[in-house]
Amino acid sequence: MPVPRRFDRQPPERDSTRINERIRVPEVRLIDETGQQVGIMKTQDALRQAQERELDLVEVAGEAKPPVCRILDYSKYKYEQTQKQKAARKHQQQINVREIKFRPKIAQHDYDTKKGHVERFLKGRDKVKVTIMFRGREMAHPERGEMILNRLAEDLGELAIVEQRPQQDGRNMTMMLGPGREIAEDDEPAASSESGVTEPRRSQPQSRPPGSADPAGVAPEQI
Repeated sequence: MPVPRRFDRQPPERDSTRINERIRVPEVRLIDETGQQVGIMKTQDALRQAQERELDLVEVAGEAKPPVCRILDYSKYKYEQTQKQKAARKHQQQINVREIKFRPKIAQHDYDTKKGHVERFLKGRDKVKVTIMFRGREMAHPERGEMILNRLAEDLGELAIVEQRPQQDGRNMTMMLGPGREIAEDDEPAASSESGVTEPRRSQPQSRPPGSADPAGVAPEQI
C-alpha cells in the first residue's frame, strides 16, 4: 500500500557542525576567541571555558587528531558565512550561450552585420554558437560553410577563442566561440557597437517574445 503523501517527506537538513555537548571526543585542541592556540585539553574543560565566556565550543577540524575546536559565537559565525555565500553568488558571473545563423551564400553586407552581433556577444562575455544552415544542393558543398566559419574565427581572432572547431551536424555545421582572455580580464562589459548602445548586464536579459528571432538574423538565446 503506498505511503500517504503527507507522511512521505524528507526530514529537514540538519546542521552537521558539532558544537558544545555534541562534541563527544575525550580531548580537543583548543583555539580561543581571539584566535590564539591554547593547546590540547579535555573536552569538558574546553566547554567550560566557552560557557564562562558565554560563547560556543565549535569543532572546526574534525579530521585532526585530536579534533580542533574554537571558542566563538556560533550564531554570529553562521550568519557571517551565509552573507559571504550570498555575496559570492551575487558576483558570480553567469555564462550565456548565444546562437547566430549564417547561410553558405551569405552576402558581404549580411556577413558584416552578423559578425558585428558576434562581436557584441563576445564583448558581453557570452559564448557564441555559430551555425551554417545548408539547404538542398548546398549539402554537396560543405567546404563553403567551413570557409565561412574559419573566416569568422580569423576575423575575430583578437576577441574570441575557438572552443569547438567546425563540425557537421546533419544539415547544419556549427562552431563554438568563447570570449578571449582580454575580454575575460576586463572588469566592465564593453559597449555593444559604435552606435553607443550598451549590452545589458547578465542580470537584465533582453526581453523578446518566446521563439522570436532578432531582425538581423540572431536566434533566441540558448543556455
